[in-house]
Amino acid sequence: MTINASGLDFKELNEELRNIEGDVEITGCMGQRFIAAGMSNRKIDISGIPGNALGAYLNGATITVSGNAQDAVGDTMNEGSIIVNGNIGDAAGYAMRGGEIYIKGNAGYRAGIHMKAYKEKHPTLIIGGRTGSFLGEYQAGGTIIVLGLHQDGKNIVGNYPCTGMHGGKLFLRSDCKDIKFPQQVTAHKATDQEKDEIRNIVEEFCSKFGFNADEIMNSDFTVVLPDSKNPFKQMYVAN
Repeated sequence: MTINASGLDFKELNEELRNIEGDVEITGCMGQRFIAAGMSNRKIDISGIPGNALGAYLNGATITVSGNAQDAVGDTMNEGSIIVNGNIGDAAGYAMRGGEIYIKGNAGYRAGIHMKAYKEKHPTLIIGGRTGSFLGEYQAGGTIIVLGLHQDGKNIVGNYPCTGMHGGKLFLRSDCKDIKFPQQVTAHKATDQEKDEIRNIVEEFCSKFGFNADEIMNSDFTVVLPDSKNPFKQMYVAN
C-alpha cells in the first residue's frame, strides 16, 4: 500500500498510516513528524524527508528512508530498525533502549544521548560519516559506532564527546589524536577482540549501503568506555 504524503499534515499522515495493515510506502514526505511512532511488525519505506521523531518509541517495525531525516530519529525506540540513506539531524537515538539505527551519512549534535541497555535489550547506533558535538552524552548503555566515511575533511566527531558517559561503549574509526575526552572516560586503541564485537553490525551496515566491510574493519578504531574506577566523577561537566 502507498500513501502520498503531499498535502497531509503529520496527524493526517499518521492516522492514515495506522489505518492500513501490512507494509507501507510513503511518498512525497515533507517534514511530517512522529512517523511510525510506537509501531511494530511492519515495514515502512519513506521517500522524501521525514520530520522530527521518526520512529519514536518504535517497537519492532523496520523503517527505511531513501534520503535524509531530521532530528530525534529513533527517540526512545524499544525494538526494530531504522535505516537512513542520507544524513540526519540532532539527538539521534535519544534514550533508545533497543533496536538498531543505521545512518549512511553524517549526524548532528548529541547523537546517542541517554542511550541505555536493560537485560536483553542492547541498542546500537551506527553512523557512516561524522557526528557533531556531544556524541554519546550521558550514555548509559548500548553501542555507538562512528565510521568516518565522510569526505569533508572534518574530524570524525565534534567537541565534548562522551560528556557524562557512565555506561555502554563507543567505537570511533580514528586514532582520535586531536579529540579531547572528558576525565570520566577512558579511550584506547581497539584490540582485535574488541573489533570482533562490532564486526557483525558493520557488515550489516555495509550490506545496506554498499561499503566494503573488510576495508573498514582493517582500520584502527578507538574505544571509549566510562572509567570504572570513578564513573560518576565530573559526570555533568566537560573536563
